[in-house]
Amino acid sequence: MNWVLAPFKFLGGITHSFIRELGRMGCFFAESLFWMVFPPYLIQRIIRRIHFIGVKTTSVIVLTGSFTGMVMALQVYYVLVKFGAEASLGPVVALSLIRELGPVLSAMMVIGCAGSALTAEIGIMRITEQIDALDAMALNPYQYLIIPSLLAGVISLPLLNAIFVVVGVFGGYAVGVGLMGISGGTYFGGIRDFVEAKDILEGLYKSLSFGVLITLISCYKGYYTGYGAEGVSKATTRAVVLSSVTILVWDYFMTSILVT
Repeated sequence: MNWVLAPFKFLGGITHSFIRELGRMGCFFAESLFWMVFPPYLIQRIIRRIHFIGVKTTSVIVLTGSFTGMVMALQVYYVLVKFGAEASLGPVVALSLIRELGPVLSAMMVIGCAGSALTAEIGIMRITEQIDALDAMALNPYQYLIIPSLLAGVISLPLLNAIFVVVGVFGGYAVGVGLMGISGGTYFGGIRDFVEAKDILEGLYKSLSFGVLITLISCYKGYYTGYGAEGVSKATTRAVVLSSVTILVWDYFMTSILVT
């Protein structure tokens, strides 16, 4: 009889663990929002976190954005030529970058560059009892560690997304105009005619939510890491995987809501 119930016990255990983890993460986020309204407001730490999350990731964003735009233009051009619509290359590249590729790929780059490092940093502070020392010195760990990272993520992700989109559009311009011979006026004229404010706002909303999700998951996994080097490595890996999957799932739901 036990072998019959084994699959249900397994599924029940996974479901219970998922709900418990989700609830603890929700409490973690709620407590962070609660302490956000109380002083002290550590402006210098927020600026350092913006430098850590945003500035140090800019070079990767520029490189990724430029080649993404170039590949998009190269692939889309040969499809549009079959329909005699190569003049639409600019709008297709721009809309793809603004609404989808820019927010998602820039978030993925931040996860790899800053999210993993953020988890490892907080995790090391946990296993070396530095977080306990903050409590002993009457310094709130949420105000000192978590809130600056959350605010820096919300500020940095939209800016990195904007850089990604601009660089990607000019990368597409370099391929479309420089290699394929499309008129520069046609390329940018199509972008001006077809790209609307709601498209830009969709990318903005996505990047803002991605900034919250990335920093929340990274800080949470580091804050509740296991002890030892193995615990930190597992927390970092889980933070990267969970952040990436969450970004893709949340992107689908946001797209389905904003498009309709």
